[in-house]
Amino acid sequence: MRIVKLYGKDLLLKELQHSLKYFIHESNENGLIRDKTVYSKNIASIAAVGYGLAALAISVERKVIKYEEGYERANRTLDTFLNNVEGENGFFYHFVNMKNGKREWNSEISIIDTAIFICGALFVGEYFNGIIKTKADKLYNRINWKWYVNPKTNYFFMGYKPEIGFWGNWDMYAEQLMLYILGVASEKYSINKDMYYEFKRTKKDYKDIKDIIFSYGGSLFTYQYSHAWIDFNGKKDIEGVDWFENSRKATLANREYCINNMDKFKTFNENSWGLTACVGPSGYSGGYGALPSFSNLDIENDGTVAPCGAIGSIVFTPKESIKALEFFYNECPYLWGKYGLKDSYNLARTKRWVAKEYLGIDKGIEVLMIENYLTGFVWKYMMKNKYIRNGLKILGITKNKNLQLLY
Repeated sequence: MRIVKLYGKDLLLKELQHSLKYFIHESNENGLIRDKTVYSKNIASIAAVGYGLAALAISVERKVIKYEEGYERANRTLDTFLNNVEGENGFFYHFVNMKNGKREWNSEISIIDTAIFICGALFVGEYFNGIIKTKADKLYNRINWKWYVNPKTNYFFMGYKPEIGFWGNWDMYAEQLMLYILGVASEKYSINKDMYYEFKRTKKDYKDIKDIIFSYGGSLFTYQYSHAWIDFNGKKDIEGVDWFENSRKATLANREYCINNMDKFKTFNENSWGLTACVGPSGYSGGYGALPSFSNLDIENDGTVAPCGAIGSIVFTPKESIKALEFFYNECPYLWGKYGLKDSYNLARTKRWVAKEYLGIDKGIEVLMIENYLTGFVWKYMMKNKYIRNGLKILGITKNKNLQLLY
């Protein structure tokens, strides 16, 4: 069946509506949401649940579901995390069983995935208010942020497993900006604000795009995740760093890198770009990325492109991201399915490869960023939250009157 070509806002709304269905249909009675549609039928991702909570409110606003259904789903989800989902010191295991909330895949107690979940909880607390807000605040106030701090380095540890303890450090820029905002605002377990100013901010140019504070692998999700929740648009910290502008530059560099490597990978072109963590021909990989980067991209990249990479950057690069969406939908009909655009594809192989599964976190970043681009909806409610406002204030991330706001 040949799909009718769509463009601009009409196509954005179509992708948004289909992506929202992931969070409605891949959720169970506990409010837990599948990590992906294939190979993990009984495994939930707590980060996907965070995005799914936001998707509930968006679904209400978009009349995909009724208010009462959204409220009840959010209420059940928060009850599940208050009473059943396994974790420690307020943090949760990355992957849990859909039925009972117990740890799966020998996964870690994840600070970043807990933060994504808690952002979703705080967001629905602001949207639905009442008992939902009370439960969201209770979950937030349980988190002992200090427990996850390496006292020797003053960085957050990267991960924790009870079998081996803590490992790694969030020692440079990535998707973790939300951690500092949430951490410093805690009324019981607040971290020192110096943590935010002490992680490395390594800068490098890519072609004519100057002074990008870049992440280890140059993967686009690192420039998106905190921005999906927190409105950094028009703000700078006390050192003059504008994280919104930095993500815009990194996104443009990612696209330019794909254009510059068209001869190497057939999948890449000016409208087929967006190198980010996704499913590849050999399984899930967090290594797909673009320059500037510390990692060896000649090893990591194999020609796989994820539509969520470009679409998830729409607030930074609206023109380029919409052109990419139009290309994926109109020129690559094999990418379209029941939940909108599939996770990824690769033409740099003997036979065209297309991902069979959808991933909750990849659909999630699309949903939040498209909605923020269209209406600013997620930002509007999230910026009402006292913890987010206080965290930004404590860190000195404030409005720059000389910058033009997105909306």
